[in-house]
Amino acid sequence: MLITAKLLLQYHRCRRKTFLDIHGDLSQRDAPSELLLKLRQDKSAHQQTILAQQPYQQPEYPKGNWAAGATATLELMQQGVECIHKGVLLANSSEEITLLSCPDLLVKQPGRSWFGDWIYVPAQIELGKRPKLEYQVVAAFHAQVLATVQGVQPDIAWLLLRRKDAYQVSLAKWMPQMQNSLEECIQTLVSPQPPEVFISRQRCSLCRWFNQCYAIAKSQQHLSLLPGVSPNRYIQLQNLNIITLESLAQARPAELENLPGFDSKVAQQLVLQAQSVVENRPILLRGNADPIQTNTPSTLSSTAPVELYFDIEAQPDLNLDYMLGVLVVDHQAQTKTFHSLLAERPEEEELIWQQFLDLVGQYPLAPIFHFCAYELDTVKRLAKLYNTPTERIQPLLERFVDVYEKVTQTVTLPVESYALKAIARWLGFEWRDPQANGSKCIYWYDQWLETGDHTFLNSIQCYNEDDCRATHHVKDWLINFVDAYPLSCRKLA
Repeated sequence: MLITAKLLLQYHRCRRKTFLDIHGDLSQRDAPSELLLKLRQDKSAHQQTILAQQPYQQPEYPKGNWAAGATATLELMQQGVECIHKGVLLANSSEEITLLSCPDLLVKQPGRSWFGDWIYVPAQIELGKRPKLEYQVVAAFHAQVLATVQGVQPDIAWLLLRRKDAYQVSLAKWMPQMQNSLEECIQTLVSPQPPEVFISRQRCSLCRWFNQCYAIAKSQQHLSLLPGVSPNRYIQLQNLNIITLESLAQARPAELENLPGFDSKVAQQLVLQAQSVVENRPILLRGNADPIQTNTPSTLSSTAPVELYFDIEAQPDLNLDYMLGVLVVDHQAQTKTFHSLLAERPEEEELIWQQFLDLVGQYPLAPIFHFCAYELDTVKRLAKLYNTPTERIQPLLERFVDVYEKVTQTVTLPVESYALKAIARWLGFEWRDPQANGSKCIYWYDQWLETGDHTFLNSIQCYNEDDCRATHHVKDWLINFVDAYPLSCRKLA
């Protein structure tokens, strides 16, 4: 069996994916998402930028013939080539296991190796900005295989990230962890059964096995589908033989609150969350069940004459907030008007910021509803970036109302996530494009900048408007639910 750096990297992210990549039916994988394709393109562009900064040589060999690649690489190393790109290094771990390392660069350094008075140090080009744990483990993997080829292990390896300076990896620190991970990875791959399904939204979102794993988790009512059940908490629940929704719903919070990763609040939330899903109904939290319909700007209200619903689309790679969408709901005129403030070019961000200030300034008493903290944080960022006077921005900030915060403080819902889509869809709201999401908008905006095709902008505007309308839908439902919920059914959170 061939163990590669890519396999070890994936093992750190998901053991099941590593198993399926080797033993699974590759025809059953999902098609790569637009965001995954974009990330691949971005990484390729980052690699080309790095490679353009220094000359290198590349071994020539038939594609996929790793033995020939290793021989060609060895010849370049023996010649003392200053920098080798896409070298191939092979090492036998056992009779059944061969380690394959293809570092992005092998950089010549002073030292003593089998080749003479020089050694090579591996350098890996990664798209991230931080030296993530898995990056450093993979760097140690490259160094270990390299050591068998040149007869000496370097003290360091390099990570070439999206930052000015190369990051130095201490191999003395990371080699033991890499060796443990490598051993565990091999044991996983030689096992006849794949690791247990565990759905982690952030890690699973780009995985091409997601739909297959999700279907299994759904059929099992797996606890990983429950908000708040992290991998570490799941292990603690397993130790108590709490492995089903029913068993968690029947658990006493006091049984859980002293477990690692738990406290009294987490324990109560998880038990209540399980009860909500098992009973398929929302549960109002008694501790937060005070009336929430008031006329103060910072609270939920159904009595304001005009309400504003605010949502932003951003391009993180450009540090750009290119769309500020505002839905104006005028209860007196009985109208709902959507305003799309869109920067067709990155340099227009300041323009749409001023347009936003002018628009919300027309309704000085209207609360501004949004979902999660990003909108509020972004307004603060833009105000600072474009020198908006404090006396103008502070009254504006006081009008912001986070609907996500109000939902999570007020009610437990039978949902898999407290993201806007999960809640609004549970309530019956649907986006006009069911496949649209924030990641696709990032891809669409890039495509707009590249092609000038307005279809991409239209898709972004449609999605952003639906996000605003979904926030409105959730906010109105919450107010009506609190009003209608019988006191006798309220549970303590």
